[in-house]
This record gives sequence, C-alpha cells and structure tokens, in this order.
Amino acid sequence: MPEWKKWRNEDIQQLRQLARQGKGWEAIAAELGRSVEAVQQKARRLGVDVVVTVPANDATTTSTELVMPKELISVEESLIKLVAAMNLLENSSLSKTDVMRLRTLIQSSNIYQIRVSEYINYRRIEGRLLEMEAKYERLAKKWED
Repeated sequence: MPEWKKWRNEDIQQLRQLARQGKGWEAIAAELGRSVEAVQQKARRLGVDVVVTVPANDATTTSTELVMPKELISVEESLIKLVAAMNLLENSSLSKTDVMRLRTLIQSSNIYQIRVSEYINYRRIEGRLLEMEAKYERLAKKWED
C-alpha cells in the first residue's frame, strides 16, 4: 500500500486543470502519482466534477464512472418510467436480458422515489431545526436582557 501523500496547493490546481481538460480518473491519478480512490475522494471534497464520456459507437463498454445530471427528475417522471417498464414486461417476446434491464429500471425507479421522499423529509426536518435554533437564540437573548 502506498504511503499517504499530503495534498499541496499545486496538486489541487493540477487536479482542477486536468478535470477541466476532460481527463478521466485514471489519467488524473497517474498524472498526480496518486490512487484513483484518493483523487476521487479529493475531487468530491472540492466539488470538482470529472466527466467521463463513453464513445457512442461502443455499446459494450460499461463504466463505473457516473456522469452527474444537472437536475433531478421529478417523482412523476420516475412513475411514468416505472409504468412504461411494467407495460413492456407484459410483452412475452422479450429476451431475458431485456426483462432483467426492465426489472432493474423498476427497482431503480422505486429506490429513486424512496430517496426523494427521504430527502424531502430531511429538508423539512432541517427547516424546523433552523426555526427552532432561531427561536432559541431569540429566547436566550431575551433572558440576557
């Protein structure tokens, strides 16, 4: 296992520059002399996006790299995809691969809806907490006066 290496300002600037140039994780890691995991973790902390494109003509390529969407789809859009996938499953002429893809899409849609619900609940709780903190500060200020 390689020794831990402190990030210098020059390393961070180089990481940002290589990401802007469209370099992938492996290329950036090699250039910086660090592991891919270390570079991914630092990029996440810095909010640096590394976009990895897969050639359109290479349908068999799978990538563990995620291209982050600019906006989330709505729950309604997720439900529409869910229903469309369920309707396609009624077709008896689907291959096993197509059935597996549709089932994965259905599971993903369900998980997405759960996560959106959890996020909305989190934001509601966070809002209430901020209100309570503000109220506490006002009460504490009153007691001081």
